[in-house]
Amino acid sequence: METSTTVLDVRNLSAGYAGNQVLDGVSFTMARGEVVTLLGRNGAGKSTTLKCLMGFIAEKTGSIAFEGQPIARCLPEQIARLGMAYCPEERGIFSQLSVRENLLLPPVLRAGGLSLDEVYALFPNLRERSTSQGTKLSGGEQQMLAIGRILRTGAKTLLLDEPSEGLAPVIVKLIARTVLELKRRGFTILLVEQNLRFATELADRHVVMETGRVVDMLTKGDMHRDAGRVEAYLGMGHA
Repeated sequence: METSTTVLDVRNLSAGYAGNQVLDGVSFTMARGEVVTLLGRNGAGKSTTLKCLMGFIAEKTGSIAFEGQPIARCLPEQIARLGMAYCPEERGIFSQLSVRENLLLPPVLRAGGLSLDEVYALFPNLRERSTSQGTKLSGGEQQMLAIGRILRTGAKTLLLDEPSEGLAPVIVKLIARTVLELKRRGFTILLVEQNLRFATELADRHVVMETGRVVDMLTKGDMHRDAGRVEAYLGMGHA
């Protein structure tokens, strides 16, 4: 439901690559300060949805409004200037640059970008590794760096693609704490996730996708009351 606090309004979004349709009529909204996950099996269209929102896929129909402005035809750099930032699954770390150099690369596009010290306060490991090259970082440290880098831009709406993928449990907990801290600070966060425990802990709502369509929307309460409902979508046995 659209309200005065609606940050993101996606309506009937369809998209694909080279003529192959991946998304088929995706619709959902996000309110300011919400954490929402896109849940679904591999190939459901979750990552494609993020790429569409950030302007990386030109072949699409439907409408996307961000902060009340239509952005479906905008370029990624235009969307970034409006206050949205994207952290891809592959993280995009510059391996030959140090942690500090990676953090200094993104331009500050809007007021409110985090300082180096503020990023280091969120991720103390990065302060300790500030002179280390990207190639020397663990997967968890690379994920911290990727998130820290987009926080430097001043964006208040974050698109995070599989932030817990392949990370040790202790690092997953740190990433979860960071997401909750960012929510406390008023960030709006859209996550693509397959880690059900991670998603359940963090998100206010869950948009469930199958074969390019939204098939269900679940609240945090729904997840606790009926875990089997989403486990069925993800093809999981009850743990």
